[in-house]
Amino acid sequence: MTAKEAMYYVKLPGGKVECHLCPHTCVINPGGRGVCRVRENREGRLYTRNYGRCSSLALDPIEKKPLYHFYPGSLILSAGTVGCNFRCEFCQNWEIAQDEPETVTITPGDLVHKARETGSLGIAYTYSEPLVWYEFVLDTARLAREAGLKNVMVTNGFIRPEPLAGLLPWIDAWNIDVKGFSLEFYRKIVHGDYRPVLETAAAAVKAGGHVEITTLLVTGLNDAPEELQELVLWIANNLGVDTPLHFSRYFPRYRLQAPPTPVTILRRAWEMARRYLHYVYLGNVDDPEANNTYCPVCGELVIRRTGYHVSLPGLAGRSCRSCGSELAIIVN
Repeated sequence: MTAKEAMYYVKLPGGKVECHLCPHTCVINPGGRGVCRVRENREGRLYTRNYGRCSSLALDPIEKKPLYHFYPGSLILSAGTVGCNFRCEFCQNWEIAQDEPETVTITPGDLVHKARETGSLGIAYTYSEPLVWYEFVLDTARLAREAGLKNVMVTNGFIRPEPLAGLLPWIDAWNIDVKGFSLEFYRKIVHGDYRPVLETAAAAVKAGGHVEITTLLVTGLNDAPEELQELVLWIANNLGVDTPLHFSRYFPRYRLQAPPTPVTILRRAWEMARRYLHYVYLGNVDDPEANNTYCPVCGELVIRRTGYHVSLPGLAGRSCRSCGSELAIIVN
């Protein structure tokens, strides 16, 4: 159940294959694996090693993804596998993304049944990198849609246009991790490229999906005011001013031991971003003001968040209870 012939590759002379799932475009020798560690050349055919392999499964608040404007206060069944096509020096989930953890075998039907059984909003593909779980996510998302469930991707967004196009119709909401706005940072610290990530975010918005952006501010590496302003302006101009942006606080993890992000840096970024975007939040920090949602028209509190406890005092459907403005929030 854990090995299935992969989609999106071409055969090359000498038994090699070229993977076309992500922009790394790995050329893989027989017996070898791609950067992600889960796509393997077996006798001239590319196989996915992680189909049906689940390393993590939990019923989470939707806010944990984080998605703050997609059915706030809901619970969603969250599943992860192994592998990743980035090698972030600060990886928050390196045990499953970069190592070989214990896993259990599941089927798409298992996940859909579990989601319905628990009363979940749907299924979130998360924890490790779900794009390298592509075939399993696609099969599961189709079944989930048939069952009336929502599909959520929490992803680094590093995928080629053709496989992305195959996935877009089945995904209702995306949290896309834009790890910085510098090619040097992506190459040296993330071991990738941010430009395809931006293309993924723009494509998801164009396809009608709900999109939120997360950026982990890593002390001294991607937190320069000029770089963050470029990121914010790109979001405003390409995704829209209603796109929620989450700045998250970094703590030392995996191979990177830079000090935790100063709260003053996070607050400065939050204040700057709010000049251009309607909804900006801070994660991994105790700052109630920067976790609540306020009406961008009249300024009234519409969603209050205390940890993962959520109340909707200022919402009437999708509208501000105070001024009646329709807000960019998806509710039941």
